[in-house]
Amino acid sequence: MTLNDETEIVHSDMQDDGRVKVYIEKQDEQYGFKHAACWLPHYTWEDIYHFSKEEIEQFEEIIRSTAHLIIEFSKEGGFENASNIEASKVFGKGVDR
Repeated sequence: MTLNDETEIVHSDMQDDGRVKVYIEKQDEQYGFKHAACWLPHYTWEDIYHFSKEEIEQFEEIIRSTAHLIIEFSKEGGFENASNIEASKVFGKGVDR
């Protein structure tokens, strides 16, 4: 997912323990890239590099509002694969989009 300010939010596949890592990255002239990681489903933050507390709060709000989708997609192999899975549910198996 790309936000209006070009911040990228991506996620891992679901780990064996049921956790999903959400990674946030934004290009920055001074630091190269700002970044942070949040583990679902407990919203545990780590590796925060040059994002402010307010920015992290905004990202957490975005993640909380989409967590159910992120977790579902992490089981299915990501956003792109999930859209193909949804298409197969609607149009039948073997449909290419």
